[in-house]
Amino acid sequence: MLSALRRNVTIGGSPASVLGKSLQAIRPGVSTSRVSANAGKEILLLQPREIDHVRNFSHLILPGCSVGLTKARDVISSIPSETIMQKSCRAFSSGDGDLVDAVVPFMGESISDGTLATFLKKPGDSVAADEPIAQIETDKVTIDVVSPQAGVLQEYVAKEGDTVEPGTKIAIISKSYEGVAPAAPAEKKSETAATKSSPPAETVKEEKPKAKDEASPAVEKPKPPSTPPPKRTATEPVLPPKERERRVPMTRLRKRVATRLKDSQNTFAMLTTFNEVDMTNLMKLRSDYKDAFVEKHGVKLGFMSGFVKAAVSALQHQPIVNAVIDGDDIIYRDYIDISIAVGTPKGLVVPVVRDADKMNFAEIEKTINGLAKKATEGTISIDEMAGGSFTISNGGVYGSLLSTPIINPPQSAILGMHSIVPRPMVVGGNVVPRPMMYIALTYDHRLIDGREAVFFLRRIKDVVEDPRRLLLDV
Repeated sequence: MLSALRRNVTIGGSPASVLGKSLQAIRPGVSTSRVSANAGKEILLLQPREIDHVRNFSHLILPGCSVGLTKARDVISSIPSETIMQKSCRAFSSGDGDLVDAVVPFMGESISDGTLATFLKKPGDSVAADEPIAQIETDKVTIDVVSPQAGVLQEYVAKEGDTVEPGTKIAIISKSYEGVAPAAPAEKKSETAATKSSPPAETVKEEKPKAKDEASPAVEKPKPPSTPPPKRTATEPVLPPKERERRVPMTRLRKRVATRLKDSQNTFAMLTTFNEVDMTNLMKLRSDYKDAFVEKHGVKLGFMSGFVKAAVSALQHQPIVNAVIDGDDIIYRDYIDISIAVGTPKGLVVPVVRDADKMNFAEIEKTINGLAKKATEGTISIDEMAGGSFTISNGGVYGSLLSTPIINPPQSAILGMHSIVPRPMVVGGNVVPRPMMYIALTYDHRLIDGREAVFFLRRIKDVVEDPRRLLLDV
């Protein structure tokens, strides 16, 4: 067989094809194309007896016995390195084909790593395909790590609090539903054994002091005089004990919010101007058409859509508020994307209503409700929070009467809404109660002058107090 092989190689047959035919003669189940594509791997799959034949064969062809014979390393080098690496990595990570790895997914263009926050499953639990087993906390959102296939969670290879990157292995999943025993029975058994063995230990401990007391002499040594505690001076503060304090590490989202807000304070020349709005007409509009609005559009009519439409009108009248400083230039944005600040249990997020100037009241309400729901559930994506040319923050939902909001960089201004409070107002020469709201505009004074800021806030006041202006564009 070896002489025939040598003849085939000499007359110009490729080493890969010759090797494939030879392996077919040794092992009938081996295909030639498979050997040609992955020769090195196929050799490793042979039985020990067959490896001896291949070893002899490789010994014959390596020195280049005759003209036209290509060395075996040239065959291996012709195989793409990506194929070899992919095959070897898959074989290593899968073992016998029963184990698969759960890895950190791609987290976004601007996110390079995250913190492994929570494990949602325990070793030994059954998991379905694409079922979340852990959560990664990033600077902006929380991302789920899902099981690639159905099976049993065998073990975690990372710890909570670890910093992980996309592609990092988090856990190992067994597809066979076998070989993974839950840890609870073993722990329970060990606890039972420890309970049974503990009483004798206590007895021994009790006997030892007793014997020691019997052997001790009757005369007791005099105790040294105790040092009185130092007296506190009148100026020294009394601090609470450390046991009454808790130190908890900041989440990545909270650290990111803190960094951005401090950068905003250090970068912008922030100034805030105030005004007050009579909410009577907007509240009457909402009361008159709320049932018909819900019946037609399937969403409730709130105050946010009215303020978004008012902000759009004000930005169109004062485009400098929609602009931003970039180095020595001013960038004027010909689009209006309104960011809505939403408070969540994990921190503040700011989803964006795209092209708000092209939306009606119903579209704005549906978009805001959808984004707020995602933000609360922690399922909002990076793209839904990217960008934005102007921000609205509604502190009134928490009862805030007045505040000075901080600019959301790289924007140039932010509108603050507050709670609606009945106050006595002079209307037509008479003092009457009116539902009033304070509104605040914080702006970058490097770019926006006080005149433009006051006109901007005045336009919002006029539109909210008389929504008919939106129809007539006056």
